[in-house]
Amino acid sequence: MRILGIIPARYASTRFPGKPLVMIDGKTMIQRVYEQAMKCDRLSNVVIATDNEAIFNHVGLFNGKALMTGSSHRSGTERCYEAVEILRNNGDVYDYVINIQGDEPFIDPEQIRQLADCFADRETLLATLIKKITHHGEISDPNVVKVTIDKNGSALLFSRSPIPYTREKDLESWLSVTTYYKHVGIYGYQSMVLGDLVNLPETPLERAESLEQLRWLEHGFRMQTQITEFESVSIDIPSDLLKITNRI
Repeated sequence: MRILGIIPARYASTRFPGKPLVMIDGKTMIQRVYEQAMKCDRLSNVVIATDNEAIFNHVGLFNGKALMTGSSHRSGTERCYEAVEILRNNGDVYDYVINIQGDEPFIDPEQIRQLADCFADRETLLATLIKKITHHGEISDPNVVKVTIDKNGSALLFSRSPIPYTREKDLESWLSVTTYYKHVGIYGYQSMVLGDLVNLPETPLERAESLEQLRWLEHGFRMQTQITEFESVSIDIPSDLLKITNRI
């Protein structure tokens, strides 16, 4: 089973332009993500998919692998699909793809391994990680995406709202009577399904919540989840760099 790790790296971030090239204790963010991904023994290869020449050239400086992709992609999934097609056209074919966030410089390789292991079940087409919520403030935080799962671990729904709703209990006590999970934003796909995903039309739930994965669920795709104890810190805006000072 060949698994490809792809790190989408877009330069023109609205809230943090040039984010992949920001320096973190002597290394750029994209180099740190790449080096962490390379530590995962489940990955047959790791490439950075970018739309920017400066990022592409920088990757070569630390002997990483990069592909130039289009600038019009609306999501990391679309960029991953183009990267897979470029490699496939060159005879480099993979069974599965792990979409690794390019703004998590200290992602734990174990997270990637846990996700990759979901594909030991050949019926799994899509997979992602979830983590048990332990602080009640996260339940009502719209920036924390909640997820409910069925008895087999397949995702039923993702939402920025509290799900499930625990009736007749105060919010502060919900965690004592109900298990809540949050989404950890790393995705795995069977490579052949990527073409289907990027051609799906937008759906009402996706537009309402602004969550791409809801499009897949609404179109009937099953997404397997894996519970993890790991959670990376993502860098969305410059001030988020303060979150990782204790890791440097």
